[in-house]
Amino acid sequence: MSSSVLPSAPSQPLPAAAAPAPAPSRLSPQQSRTLVGQLRRSQVYRDYEQAFRETTGMPIALRPIEAFDLPHHGDPKESPFCALMSTFNHSCAACLQLQKRVEEEAQLEPKTLKCFAGMCDSAVPVRVGENLIAFLQTGQILLHAPKQTDFSKATRELIKLGTQIDLKRLEEAYFQSRVITKKQYESIVRLLTIFAQHLSALSNQLMVQGAAAESPAISRARAFIAEHHADELSLTEVARSVNMSAFYFCKSFKKATGMTFTDYLARVRIEKVKNLLLNPHKRVSEAAYEAGFQSLSQFNRVFRRIAGESPTTFRDRLHTPAAR
Repeated sequence: MSSSVLPSAPSQPLPAAAAPAPAPSRLSPQQSRTLVGQLRRSQVYRDYEQAFRETTGMPIALRPIEAFDLPHHGDPKESPFCALMSTFNHSCAACLQLQKRVEEEAQLEPKTLKCFAGMCDSAVPVRVGENLIAFLQTGQILLHAPKQTDFSKATRELIKLGTQIDLKRLEEAYFQSRVITKKQYESIVRLLTIFAQHLSALSNQLMVQGAAAESPAISRARAFIAEHHADELSLTEVARSVNMSAFYFCKSFKKATGMTFTDYLARVRIEKVKNLLLNPHKRVSEAAYEAGFQSLSQFNRVFRRIAGESPTTFRDRLHTPAAR
């Protein structure tokens, strides 16, 4: 993943790869908001969020897709300059446009953009296999000490936007902006990238577990799948176990879980494989068949789609002491 920082021109994207990759699959905005809410409430996210703020002195946000708001507004580490900008309609609109661009350009890899005032903002995608789940964001920093010429340039842009503001107050806030080196900032974005991988694994678990407030029939279906996932399980068999027609069960299950029966069963099996591979003596093929996969080619394809890497890479990363 690329995480190098922007060139000096404001609001310009990072250099793109020569051949653009296809856009990832996405959850619906509602599914993303629900999942992000669960992630934010998790202990692992709350611990990381606190540690990140205390260590870097920078804001952090986990945002669902299509959440066109200011991600760091109200954050304990929000930049004084950015906080002031958010109180004015025209400058706030400019910030929102930047956030939209960040989301559009960070769907496959981390991206960093600069606003008209030279403040950096970065987004790291959180993905489960091919599915885009959310974004981790940080920023509101300068890569060099603020200069009077930089401030003058920013105020000219604000005047063009039609913003009326107390320039003395704005100048004081601007020169309070946090400054870090490019190398430090790239390392911080890398930390977010690593954490995004942890959130990806947690997201997959949450997608399998589903919401607690679901119909008894769907809860029974989940329990039946959990008990029989190693068998050659069919949608018809699961529907029969909860006294529903296959057609109605298919619609109800997709509505409740956001996944088809086939995708859900695959995710349950992949989670089983991951748990089995915690044993360093368990072969990948053994774990695959034990979890219910009928062929290794199918297993390898499904594992890569859901986990975002091959099962061999996952296992090597799990059991290599030097892995990071």
